[in-house]
Amino acid sequence: MNEQSTERVGRSIEIEGITHGHAPIPMGARVGNMIYSSGIMGKNPANDTLPSDAPSQSMYMFANLQSLLVNAGASLKNVVHVKAYIKDNTHRDALNEEWLKCFPDPLDRPARHTMVSDLPGGMLMQIEIVAVITN
Repeated sequence: MNEQSTERVGRSIEIEGITHGHAPIPMGARVGNMIYSSGIMGKNPANDTLPSDAPSQSMYMFANLQSLLVNAGASLKNVVHVKAYIKDNTHRDALNEEWLKCFPDPLDRPARHTMVSDLPGGMLMQIEIVAVITN
């Protein structure tokens, strides 16, 4: 007879200083060697506020991604897929500028799909990621 463990294994991952407002969801989750993020926005973790311009939101968004990965025991090298949401195509350059800083090698980038989306609350962009820890 198999007995299931009742021990709770923590899987939620947070980013210090960043919240989803009143939504009771973590910034990400890790199960085994897989990491899945919730929507990662470009909030400034020093004050949990969203800048009004796309370059700043992009910079903070990718910095927040890196914090999430570190908190999950991973790095940018572990990211295999990114979904990017932008308010409109005028923000694509700001997204790509930080993307290229994080993933400069064209032969070693995660897959990415970018969609125009009606983002709430002043967000000009947001990403979701999947990462696999292989070590």
